[in-house]
Amino acid sequence: MAKIGQFIYPWGNGHYSRMMRLNEKLKEMGDNEFHYFSKGDIYKKLLGKFPNEKENIHEILMPTPIDGKFGPSLTKSMLNFLLPLEENKPLVTQISSYLKNEAKLYNKIGFDLVINDGDMGSNVLAQRRNITSLFVTNQFKPKLWKSRFYFKPALEFVAKQISKASKILVADTEPPYTMCEYNLNFTKEVQEKVVYVGHFTNEKKIEKTEKSDLEKLVSDSVYGYWMRTGNKSTNDGTGERYEEAFHQSEMKNEKRIISHARNDQSIDRVLDKDGKEYSISEAYEKQIDWVQIDKGFLSEQEKETVLNLCKYAVVNGSHTVMGEILGSHAKPIIGIPIYDEHTNQIEWTKEKKLGLFARNRVQIAEAVREMHENYEEFTDSVKEFSRNFNGNGVSNTAKIVSEILEDKK
Repeated sequence: MAKIGQFIYPWGNGHYSRMMRLNEKLKEMGDNEFHYFSKGDIYKKLLGKFPNEKENIHEILMPTPIDGKFGPSLTKSMLNFLLPLEENKPLVTQISSYLKNEAKLYNKIGFDLVINDGDMGSNVLAQRRNITSLFVTNQFKPKLWKSRFYFKPALEFVAKQISKASKILVADTEPPYTMCEYNLNFTKEVQEKVVYVGHFTNEKKIEKTEKSDLEKLVSDSVYGYWMRTGNKSTNDGTGERYEEAFHQSEMKNEKRIISHARNDQSIDRVLDKDGKEYSISEAYEKQIDWVQIDKGFLSEQEKETVLNLCKYAVVNGSHTVMGEILGSHAKPIIGIPIYDEHTNQIEWTKEKKLGLFARNRVQIAEAVREMHENYEEFTDSVKEFSRNFNGNGVSNTAKIVSEILEDKK
């Protein structure tokens, strides 16, 4: 029985969703012992997902950026490097503390293999103990925008820690179809460690049940799918930009479904063109000519239906989400970035004619207009991209894990 550690960076949900899909596949491979590491909401999710494995779920206070209004606050996060801020100890103190605690667990458990999705410190600990480490990522040395040259030392530090992994697994399609290309920029020294395993798409087939009222309501409509994702500040910042765009006169009759990624039924509502509000079931029963549907949390079946029927999707640039939409569902996007990782990925899709880039309410409304006017051009490009899309990241990574464990026997 092998002991496998999974270190999940707690900023956003992309790291968690990737690792949980991989974890499910790994558990099919044999009776191994799994340990999970994270903090905050991700730690709570792990406790809820694995109620019978709580002794193997470890809370590690990995340093994360400080929230601002629209995602992480760069100013506050930089000040926090040496100074305490908003109940956060200085970052240098946080790093030292969390690595000490992580090291104690490394020594106590005795891993055969560790898989690090975003946790760079675990690479260092594994290298020191001659333990094989796999680092799953869609970033290495991101291209800097807005002349943010002052981030270069930090990027060099991060890249150095990532380089200490035994293998670097890029959760994306091989070049030239790598949507996170501008976030990579690998050095020659690490190239031999890099494997493009593919996107970690959901490989499970959804068991179809009776259509919900929401699915019935949207079945004959032309609409955009507007996604709110990420942690609270990113989600709220995305939603605020959406609402500003909806108040533009050009958007008055533009049908949209907004998924809030929050398990809160009080969010669910339907608006008609006059702003009158209905429940989803009421709107379906009365066959309301709707313009906006808000849904706190879509079921897997509802999400598939909405994505399959939508004309385009609006996203903040999350790598996991973009892979699902562009690759698995072949739908063009309008990207509204929250921070630089998003900007790089959306810029790449814009250059490849897979979607459009927007930052404010005027640009969003203009992007929607352009999407309709040049729709065939976008769909042709997206179909080509989708044909070359590698969504087998889970299976390919599981195969690498299996080979490593077999070699250790």
